[in-house]
Amino acid sequence: MAEAFGPEKYAQPHRRPAEQTNDGLRVAYVRGQANPSENLTATVQRIASVSMEEIDRLMQALEGMRGLMRLEGDRISREIAGYASLSHSAVTTMRVLADSITEWKGGPDKTARSAL
Repeated sequence: MAEAFGPEKYAQPHRRPAEQTNDGLRVAYVRGQANPSENLTATVQRIASVSMEEIDRLMQALEGMRGLMRLEGDRISREIAGYASLSHSAVTTMRVLADSITEWKGGPDKTARSAL
């Protein structure tokens, strides 16, 4: 940019008009900073740190949920094993009862029940 004449030359950076750069982008001065890229860097770092903290919190929540899912999976496996054992015991008991009733009746059905 051509050198400014008049009051713009001596004005504080935040009061000066924006400068035109070689690539056509306009650069505005930020109050109290001579280099606009420092402000951009600080802003990006601040946004990135907030995002990283949010990602960390999300990861901790997901790890907690994974632990809960593992515990619930183990509990359900134990419940299913208990149900299978109870079901097997119930079937065995029913067979014993059916055979006992058949013997008490003394009927010819005894050989048919033993085949089961």
